[in-house]
Amino acid sequence: MYFQLDFKHMKYQISTDTLHEGIIKLPSSKSISNRVLIINALSMSDYPIENLSDCDDTNVMLRALDSDSSSFDIGAAGTAMRFLTALLAKTFGQWTITGTERMKNRPIKLLVDSINELGGKIEYAEKEGYPPLRIYGSALEGGELELNGGVSSQYISALMMIAPYMKHGLTLTLTGTIISRPYIHLTAELMRFFGAEVIITDNKIKVIPGEYQPKPYFVESDWSAASYWYQIVALSKDLRLELPHLYKNSWQGDAKGAELFSLLGVQTHYTKEGVTISKKEITTKKCIYNFVDQPDLAQTFVVTCCLLNIPFHFSGLQSLKIKETDRMEALKNEMRKLGYVLTDKNNSILEWKGERCEPSNEPIHTYEDHRMAMAFAPAALKIGKIEICEPHVVSKSYPDYWKDLKHIGFKMEELG
Repeated sequence: MYFQLDFKHMKYQISTDTLHEGIIKLPSSKSISNRVLIINALSMSDYPIENLSDCDDTNVMLRALDSDSSSFDIGAAGTAMRFLTALLAKTFGQWTITGTERMKNRPIKLLVDSINELGGKIEYAEKEGYPPLRIYGSALEGGELELNGGVSSQYISALMMIAPYMKHGLTLTLTGTIISRPYIHLTAELMRFFGAEVIITDNKIKVIPGEYQPKPYFVESDWSAASYWYQIVALSKDLRLELPHLYKNSWQGDAKGAELFSLLGVQTHYTKEGVTISKKEITTKKCIYNFVDQPDLAQTFVVTCCLLNIPFHFSGLQSLKIKETDRMEALKNEMRKLGYVLTDKNNSILEWKGERCEPSNEPIHTYEDHRMAMAFAPAALKIGKIEICEPHVVSKSYPDYWKDLKHIGFKMEELG
């Protein structure tokens, strides 16, 4: 079996007869890394952050924080755009921040309005409601604020992390359906670790004025990245892999993936070093799940369930339309190429009832989205051949993904 990869001006063919067990050194958690970087900057800490993520988003953040410039181009890094916008708003000076064309079409109005309401001053340099931004950094008053909980949790986390340095702290009331709640709790736990006082009750978040206390920190592995290895085990005949630095009681919401993949034939054994995953019996005939708390796992489970011939009904996907691409449409388009007809409704539900169509064998487009590339590549284990366009996009969160595939038995050959 093999699949081909087109690195823009060349193609690679990856083939394997047999996968073999191995140890996969996953990337460190991007979510934790980027939050700790912001907290470190606010506390002016000299302590090192050990095992920091080596992905594009984190490298963009590092470059910005180490820069003497007043202008920042964060490329396609959505986390960096949201977090740095908040940090710069309370940092004295005049700043500009921009990104790729896709980033210039990702909404940021809710965050900008919130910061301005809390005493900041941010203007739009081009299109109303979108980057690039002009930021006039100053002390923030803080206070009480209502925010729609149905938007990206990164807006909420951005406000939370700078809140200890607001004159009156922050009392945030979230309205509507709250999505990606684990990311909010991850932010709160990290803030508490560094000495902030955060109180969360139902839909209310209260951050007391204060300061972060500098501390050393070790970043654990990324549970989102682990999902692709769970997927590979699920699609394989028999495979055992070790994934170091993953923990059962992780603050990462995507740790839930271990429990979900147990339904799809993957057993998790927790050790002092991390986890070991292996093949077991599939225990479900239909997968029904609300991904409102784990939206980054949706692509992985859509592809896996279809290839295992397990119908599904996945809800809570409303945030997928404002990710690196419209992931709802992307999944429908690309799964049809593999012969699977997905349906959607209410901009928040994807389902597959077993409908098939004739596969086109066309290359899979990634839409500048790292998770499209990583979720579709393992499909080669079931369909024998697949082409992935612009696989370099994995550098956004997992630069060594293709190398790690090779490590367990995939063979890479340059086609030219």
